[in-house]
Amino acid sequence: MVDSESQLGLEQQCELTCRPVGYRFYVRQAERVRDGTLCANNTPNDVCVGGRCLSEGCDGVLGSGLLRDRCGVCGGEEGTCKRISGSFMNTSVPLGFHKILDIPPGATAINITQRRASPNYLALRSGTGQSVVNGRWAVDPPGEYQAGGTTFLYNRPKAVPQEQGEGKGESLTAPGPTTAQLQLYIIFHRQNPGIDYEYYIPVEKQRDGEREEQRERERGRAALREISAVENPAAFPPVSASPQFSFSSSSSSSTSDRWPAERPRPPGAGSNRNARIPPRTDLPLDNQPPFVWRRGALSECSATCGKGSQYREIVCVNRHTNQEVHDRRCDSATKPAPEEEPCNIHPCPPFWDMGPWSECSVSCGWGVQQRHIQCRQSFGNRSTMVHPQRCASLTRLNSTQSCNHRVCSHWEISTNWSTCSVDCGVGKRTRSVRCVSDRGSAVSERECNDKLRPQQTEDCQMGPCVSNWYFTDWTNACSASCGPGVQRRDVVCLSRGGRREGDGGGDCVEDKPADMKACNGGPCTPTNLWYTGPWGQCNAACGNGTQRRDVICVKKTGSDFTVTSARECSHLEKPSPVQPCELQPCKPQWFTTEWSACSRSCGHGVQTRERRHPDIYRVKAFLKTPSSHPFLSLSLSLSRTPAHSLPAHLAS
Repeated sequence: MVDSESQLGLEQQCELTCRPVGYRFYVRQAERVRDGTLCANNTPNDVCVGGRCLSEGCDGVLGSGLLRDRCGVCGGEEGTCKRISGSFMNTSVPLGFHKILDIPPGATAINITQRRASPNYLALRSGTGQSVVNGRWAVDPPGEYQAGGTTFLYNRPKAVPQEQGEGKGESLTAPGPTTAQLQLYIIFHRQNPGIDYEYYIPVEKQRDGEREEQRERERGRAALREISAVENPAAFPPVSASPQFSFSSSSSSSTSDRWPAERPRPPGAGSNRNARIPPRTDLPLDNQPPFVWRRGALSECSATCGKGSQYREIVCVNRHTNQEVHDRRCDSATKPAPEEEPCNIHPCPPFWDMGPWSECSVSCGWGVQQRHIQCRQSFGNRSTMVHPQRCASLTRLNSTQSCNHRVCSHWEISTNWSTCSVDCGVGKRTRSVRCVSDRGSAVSERECNDKLRPQQTEDCQMGPCVSNWYFTDWTNACSASCGPGVQRRDVVCLSRGGRREGDGGGDCVEDKPADMKACNGGPCTPTNLWYTGPWGQCNAACGNGTQRRDVICVKKTGSDFTVTSARECSHLEKPSPVQPCELQPCKPQWFTTEWSACSRSCGHGVQTRERRHPDIYRVKAFLKTPSSHPFLSLSLSLSRTPAHSLPAHLAS
């Protein structure tokens, strides 16, 4: 199968397809994979059966298409549950933890979302007060958390600004159904932007719960009527067969005889710290209410400093097993009010409080924004401004910052300065200036501040207009590296119009300044070196030969050269005075010997001579067999023919 990143159509999810590594094409190995193989999308509930990708429904049947509705019913139409929704908009709550609502058991499709991002945090606790998300003053990371038999997804924006943002804030969502009661809190720091909550509860369960609560409420009222008729509740003897329906507190500031606000105190009931509500003793133990209210543990302090509040939780328990049960099992009319106790009354550390930034001081370009910075400290659930000296150990925040909404239209210099209008004296030079927008396009000059307009024209001074000699600086280097030399400079005559005259001076009446002066490069140190002359001609007219040149030792002093003895240059490598030379190859040529004596002393006779080739080896070979070549012997009459003389080294 291909990996999950493969882009395959739905009809190809169950094909056996492979892709070569490093390539983008696929090769189908089989039309279908084995039944039970996950589809190519790698979704756990999607399985290939008969070459088709089938999704598992909520009923566990592949391809059924059944989904759970918001009531948590498989294939339901959301008719078995009721939507519970609301918003928490209280903006004046104390710093720290503040309870928003109780989420009952059986709740589904739970969605709790802040309307806007803010510095406040959502917190979740179990029905027994155990922290689930953001408890014990520690902020938990976003993620999944198990609580009440379901999985809550806690989401927080990636970046929460100092001021309230425009996007949605934190959220808690869960599919449900919950199996126990849960408590939703807000950890309050700044103004509450609003929290929306929504969940669904079963309709039948709601009706059963209402009927059960109504029956328990009636039983509680009957018990209260019996208790109200007693003048001194403490006179009832304790019943050892079952736990006392009593409340106790370790805090000296708590009261134990609280009654519901909607019910008056019974006659004769005073503020007795040890008062208790005894069970009915005129009924058999089996007929007494099986569930009673008990005082539980203290909740966490609502603030870490500056005076917070704690509440002792009131829980409903089974009087026989002492096990905690749902609150609806007990009579809500007899539930004592939670007892508030102060905690963490020490002052909070001071802090710098910053107000919102003001508007930019300008509508365009760079300006300044300001904000108020105050040193504040929290006392008794409210923040108070204190002397800035208390925040001296803290890093003070900036009260101003630069701002730039947009670039204003501005003047732009589009060309450089032109050349001066005159060659001498005072003239004018100009440049182009235009008004451009923040996008760089030319706009009307009315959109730019005329007071900030750069100068377009200015005077230029080209020097006095007189006929005079003008010259440059002397050259830096002397013409000789040592010994006497010269330095030069340019000298010109400029007329009144700034024109350059000829070398004669023109209108310049004064003598021309010198353009050359003597200089000395310093003492010269004599140096010996070999001097080579040009190569002479090759000593051969053709073929290979040699050529020579003169090599002499000279002494150089400055620019003077003097011939000296060759011994003075003996420490230097002497250049070769001779080198081989090669000319064009020599052409072949016949050579002849002298004529022999006449064959007769008188009358007609014959004289002979030999003709030889320049190749000595061939000539000698021919000399040994003179009759082998028809031209070696010539017979002539009385006349002789001139011929080249044979070289002496070839005549032997």
